[in-house]
Amino acid sequence: MTYEPVSFDIPELDGISKETIDGHIGLYHGYVKHVNLIREKIEAYSADAASNGYAISEMQRRLGFEFGGMRNHEYYFAQLEGGATALPAGTLKDKIEFQWGNFDNWLTRFKEIAMTRGVGWAMLYHDPHTDQLVQTWVDEQHIGQLADVDIVLAFDMWEHSYMRDYPASDKAKYVDAFFKNLNWEVVSARLA
Repeated sequence: MTYEPVSFDIPELDGISKETIDGHIGLYHGYVKHVNLIREKIEAYSADAASNGYAISEMQRRLGFEFGGMRNHEYYFAQLEGGATALPAGTLKDKIEFQWGNFDNWLTRFKEIAMTRGVGWAMLYHDPHTDQLVQTWVDEQHIGQLADVDIVLAFDMWEHSYMRDYPASDKAKYVDAFFKNLNWEVVSARLA
C-alpha cells in the first residue's frame, strides 16, 4: 500500500501568505513521497537482510522522521481549512478551562511552548488513560512525540512555516497569525 497526499482547501489567511502555504504543502508532498520510497527500499533490501542490515536500520530510522512529517502536516493543514472559528462549547473547551483555569491561560502557555528554540512542533494531545490534555514540544517531526495519546492540535514551528512572511526574530507574529486563522471546530472535533 502506498500513501497518497491529502488535498487541503485552505482559504486566504490573515498573516500567512498563499506563497507560504503553497510552498509548505509542497514540502508535505515530499514527506509523503519519501515515506513511500523508504518503505519500497526497505522491502527490496529485506530480500537480502543479512547483507543490507545496516542500510535497513538507517532507512527504518529515517522512516520515523518522514512519517512524522507526513502525519503532523495533515493535522496542521486540516486545522486551517474552512476559515477561522472560535473555540466552541464542548469537551475541548471544558478540558482547557478545567486544567488551565481559562482559555487565555492555556493560550499563553501554549504560545510559550511554540516559542521553543529550534525546529519542531508545539503539540496538544488528549491522554485517553487519564482523560487529560497534555502539551509539549516535539523536536523535528518525531523526537519527543508522546506515546499512546491522540493529537488534538499540531502547530508547525519549523522555519518553512513562516520565514517567507516573518524573519526568525518575528516568529511570535507567525504564532499570533496561526491562532487568528485556526479553525477551532476542526480541532474540537478531534475530541468529540
